[in-house]
Amino acid sequence: MAHGYSLTHWAITIVPSIVAEFSFKGENPPKVLTLLNINPEILVLLFPLHQAVASVLQSLVTTSLLPAEIPLLATGLINILLFAESPQAEIFKALLWLGGLSVYISCKDVLFWEIVLARIPSWKFRRPSLSQSQSEGRWNSIDRQVCDKVYDSLKDGYQSQSDDADGWFVSANARLGHEVRWTPPRSKRQQSFSVVDTIDVHEPSFDGTSGLCSHRRRRHTFSTVGDARTTPSGRRKRSLPPTLRPFLSLTLVQARVRKWAYAMFVYLIILLIILVPVRSYISQNALQGQEPFGWAVGYLFGNIPSLRFWLVMSGFDGWASLPPWSDKAAEFCRLGWIEHLRRDTFGEANTRLVICAYCMLVLVVGMALVIRLSTIVEVDTRRKIFHGMMVAMFFPTTFVDPAFTALAMTLILAIFLLLELFRASQVPPISKPITCFLAPYIDGRDYRGPVIISHIFLLIGCGIPLWLTLAGARHGGDWPWVGWEIEERDISMVSGVICVGMGDAAASLVGRRYGRKKWFWGGDKSLEGSFAFAVAVFVGIVAARVWLVVGGWLPEISALDTLVKAMLAAAGSSFTEAVLTGGNDNVVVPLVLWLLVRGMRI
Repeated sequence: MAHGYSLTHWAITIVPSIVAEFSFKGENPPKVLTLLNINPEILVLLFPLHQAVASVLQSLVTTSLLPAEIPLLATGLINILLFAESPQAEIFKALLWLGGLSVYISCKDVLFWEIVLARIPSWKFRRPSLSQSQSEGRWNSIDRQVCDKVYDSLKDGYQSQSDDADGWFVSANARLGHEVRWTPPRSKRQQSFSVVDTIDVHEPSFDGTSGLCSHRRRRHTFSTVGDARTTPSGRRKRSLPPTLRPFLSLTLVQARVRKWAYAMFVYLIILLIILVPVRSYISQNALQGQEPFGWAVGYLFGNIPSLRFWLVMSGFDGWASLPPWSDKAAEFCRLGWIEHLRRDTFGEANTRLVICAYCMLVLVVGMALVIRLSTIVEVDTRRKIFHGMMVAMFFPTTFVDPAFTALAMTLILAIFLLLELFRASQVPPISKPITCFLAPYIDGRDYRGPVIISHIFLLIGCGIPLWLTLAGARHGGDWPWVGWEIEERDISMVSGVICVGMGDAAASLVGRRYGRKKWFWGGDKSLEGSFAFAVAVFVGIVAARVWLVVGGWLPEISALDTLVKAMLAAAGSSFTEAVLTGGNDNVVVPLVLWLLVRGMRI
C-alpha cells in the first residue's frame, strides 16, 4: 500500500469495528455501530479511500504541495463526500467530486498529450517531404492531408517560433514535394533540422554556383544505438523519453492541429459534464428538484419587476424560481435594520446584485492599484493588495447573506481550479494569457511544482471557516429557498478573512520591514511580524463583533469579555503561524482561529 502503510496494519485496525458489529454473545446481539448511526462498510473502507485520494492528488500536484498538505487535503475532500448535507455543501460536493472526478477520468490522457505536444520544440517535428509521403500509410496520409486543409483554413501561412533558430520555416500552404524555403542562419552552429528525417539543403551560393550542397549535412539528431553523445563537460546527454517519440513522426502542422483538437475536446467534455451529471446532481440533492439555471435566475434577478413580468408572460415562471412579491404593507423590522433592508426594502435577490456590484467595484479598484504600483513596490507588497481586496469584499458582506457568500466562494474556487487545469496543461488559447497574468504575482512556493497555488489557497483560507460554520448552522427558508436562509450569525464565519486578509498581510509587511528578532526555534518568522499578526487579528475580531451588534444580528454583550477572548484567540493563532513549518499557513492557521473563536464562543 502507498505512503509506507501496509495491508497488515490496516487489517489490524479494523478488528475492533468487526468485533463491535458482530458480537458472539446472545441470539440477537445489538450492533453497536448501527446504533451509533455509523456505517461499518464506510468505516472499514475509509483508510483505502484516503490513500487512493492522496495518491491521485499526489499525481496531480506533484511537488506543488508539501507532504503534510496532501493528506490534509484528502481528509477534507473525504469529509465533504461523506458528510455534505446542506445545499451549499451539496453544490460543493457536486463540483469537486462529481465534476472533478469526471474531468479526471475523461480528459486525463488528452491533457497529457496536450502537455507532451507543448513541450516538444517545433524544430523536432518531422519535415514534410515527397519521399516520406509516398512511403507512409493510407491513414497517415489522410491524417496529414486533413490537418493541412484545416490549418490552411485557419491561417494563411505560418512561421515557426523562436526555437527554429536557424531560420527554417514551413509554409502552411506548402504541399509535399515543394521546395522547403530557407532563410540565412546567424551561424553554422545554430542550424537545426528535424530529428526524424533527412533534408537536402539548397543554400544560396556566394560564387554564383547553384549552391547545392555536395554532401549530406550532419543533422542535429538523436544518437543511434552505437553512438555515445556527450555534452561539452563530458556528461552523457539524456535520451528522449519513450512517451515523446511517437509524436516526433508528426509534422508541425499536424501537431498544431492536434493541440487545438485536443483543446476543443476538453472544452466540450467539460461543458457536457457541467450540463448533464453536475446539473442533475445539484437539482436533485441541493435544489429539491428545481432546474439549477432557472433557480439561479430567480435567486439573483427575482426581485426585478420587468424580468418577473417577462418570465410570467413568456411561460417561464415554472422554470425560473421566482420569490414571492414583497408586500409593503406587511413590512416589519426583523433581526435588525440590515435584515429589514435586505428582505423588505430591497429584496433578497436585489441585495445579492448589490453585493455583486460592490465586489466588482472592489476588484476594479484593487486591480487598478496593483497595476499602478507594479513599477514602484516589490512583488510581495503587491500580493498583499489581494489580501486587502479579500477583506474589503467578504468582511462586510458575509454577515448580510452568508449562504450567498459561501456559494460565491464555492463557484470561484471551482473556476480557479478549472483555469489552473487549463494553464498547467497548456490548453490553447487560454493558457498563455492566464500564465502572463499570474506571472508578476507568484512567489517561491509556486515554482516548486506545476500548479500555482497562491490564489487558490488564499480563497480556501477565507472560505473554509465559513463553510464549516454553515455546516453546523440552522438553515431555514421557504420553498424554493429551503436551506438558503441562515438563521444565525457568528464571528467564526469571517475568521478566515480576518486571519488571511488581515493577520497574514500584517505579519508579512511588518516582518519584512521591521523584523529584527527571530524566534529561538529558527525559521524566517520574526517576533515583530508575529506581534503584528496578533494585533491585526485582534482588531478584526473586535470589528466583526461591532459589525454584528451594529447590524442588529446580535445583542450587546460585555465589552471586557469580548476583548479578553479576542486577545486569547489572536495570540493562539499568531503562535500557530509562527511555529507552522509543515503546511500552508493560509489554510492551517484559519482553521486554528476558527476553532478558538468557536470554542470560546466569541
